[in-house]
Amino acid sequence: MPNPSSPEVHPIEFLTHFSEISDSRQEVKVTYPLPEILLLTLCAVLSGANDWTAISIYGTKKLGFLKRFLPFADGTPSHDQLGNIFAALDAEAFQACFIDWMASLNKTVTGVVAIDGKTSRRSLDKAGGKAAIHMISAWSSEWNLTLAQRQVDGKSNEITAIPELLELLTLKGAIVTIDAMGCQREIAAKIISKEADYILALKGNQGSLRKDTELFMTEQAAVDYDDTTVTYHETVENSHGRIETRRVTVCTDIDWLKADHNWPGLKSIVMVQYHAILQDKTRAETRYYISSMTSDAEHQAKAIRDHWGIENGLHWVMDMVFRDDECRIRKGNAPANFTTIKHAASNMLRSVKGKHSLRLKRHIASWDDDFLAEIINT
Repeated sequence: MPNPSSPEVHPIEFLTHFSEISDSRQEVKVTYPLPEILLLTLCAVLSGANDWTAISIYGTKKLGFLKRFLPFADGTPSHDQLGNIFAALDAEAFQACFIDWMASLNKTVTGVVAIDGKTSRRSLDKAGGKAAIHMISAWSSEWNLTLAQRQVDGKSNEITAIPELLELLTLKGAIVTIDAMGCQREIAAKIISKEADYILALKGNQGSLRKDTELFMTEQAAVDYDDTTVTYHETVENSHGRIETRRVTVCTDIDWLKADHNWPGLKSIVMVQYHAILQDKTRAETRYYISSMTSDAEHQAKAIRDHWGIENGLHWVMDMVFRDDECRIRKGNAPANFTTIKHAASNMLRSVKGKHSLRLKRHIASWDDDFLAEIINT
C-alpha cells in the first residue's frame, strides 16, 4: 500500500517532462508523434502489456480511450515501428527525463535511498554482440518509489555510474545505502557532498578496512566491549516456523580506524549478527558496515533493513509483475528505454490509493477504462 506521505504522480506532467527528448525521425515523415507513442506505451504497460506486440494490439483495441487525451489522428503504430522508435531514442536522455519528472514531484527526499543494480537477463543479444543491460536504480524506501535509474555496461561499472546517478538527485538529509560494490571513497565523498549520510556494506573488496573492522569488533565482543562504547539493538521474528534473530551493534569510538583509513565522513562501524532456525537447520551470518552517522543501533538497524526494500519493492516487482526477466526486447536502446517506462508505470500504480496489489491493479486497468483514467490523472 502506498505511503500516505508519498507524492502524487501525474502522467500528463510525465509527458511534459519527456517533451524535450530528441526525436531523430525526419519531421515530415513522422506519422505518430512521440507524445502519442509514449502515452500509448505507458497505458499499455499499466494495463499489463510486456512487449511491443501486446502494446500494438492494445493501441488498436483501445484507440477510443487513448483519444480522450491526445489526437491519435493516424491511429497507433505497429510493433515493428514501436521497436524501431524506442531503439533510436537516446537512453541517457530518456533516463534524465524520468529523473527530472520524479524530481519535480519529490522536492525533498527523506529516509533511506537504496542504490542497487539489476540485470535484465533476456535483453542479451548474442547476434548483435550486446550484453544484457544492467540498470542501477535509486529507490525511496519511505515512498516506495523509484527516484532514478541509469544504464551501465555491466555490474563492474556500477562503481563509476553510482556517483553520476547520485549527482542527479537531491539528497540533503537522506540516508544512502549501498551494497559492497558501492563501498568506495569516491562514492562516500559524493554522498557527503550532497549533504546526506551513508551506510555502506563492507566485504572483501575493501581489504584491510574490512579486516580491521572485523578484528576490532571480534576482540571487543570477547571482553564485552569494556574498552569501547557501543549501542545494541536486537529483534526476534517468528514466521512460518522460522525464527530469525538480528543483533545490531554500533560503535562510534573509532578514531583509530579513521586515522588509519582516512575514509570520507566515517563516524561509526556497524556489526549485524544474523541467526535463523528452521526446523533442524540453522544459518548464521555476520555482516559489517561503515556509516557516516553517530545514530544509535536501533536507528541504523532500521536503515539497513529499509535498504532491502529495493529487492522486494523494485527488483521483485520488475520480475514478477512486469516480467522483466522474460522480456525479449533487445534492439538498440529499446531495452533501457522500456525499463524506464516500466519504472514509471510502477510508480504510477503505487500512487493509486487502495489495498490492491500492483499485479491486480494492472489487471483492472486492462478492462476498466475509468480505473486507468484515474491512474493517469491521479
